[in-house]
Formats: sequence, C-alpha cells, structure tokens
Amino acid sequence: MATVTVSPKFQIVIPKDVRRSMDIRPGQKVQVFQYTGRIEFVPVRNVREIRGIVKGISTRVGRDRDRV
Repeated sequence: MATVTVSPKFQIVIPKDVRRSMDIRPGQKVQVFQYTGRIEFVPVRNVREIRGIVKGISTRVGRDRDRV
C-alpha cells in the first residue's frame, strides 16, 4: 500500500503503479467520494470503454407475484 503526502495546495500524486494498474491518463476525470471515514477515487470511464464488462451476467431476478 502506497502512502502519499498532501501538498500545501491540497494536491496529491497518484503513485505510478496505481496509475498504471488503473490505466489513469493525464487529463482524465476522477470521481471523489467520502465513504465511512475514507476518501475514494474512481476513474470516470467512457461508456464505449466499459461496454461488455458484465457480459454473461444473469438478468433473472426473483420477483414477488404481485410485482410481475
């Protein structure tokens, strides 16, 4: 696990191994979430990039009889 330092301008540098593994590019947008006492960064992906990511997933959902 990498540790980063927050600069006086509240900037951080994403470590190189994390950037490579997540395929983060300069200028790419990243969503920032505060969740249960931590900060999470989620890369924003183009819809075309994530097409087919859940291929083969079951879409069958159990439903109550009055909800069919």
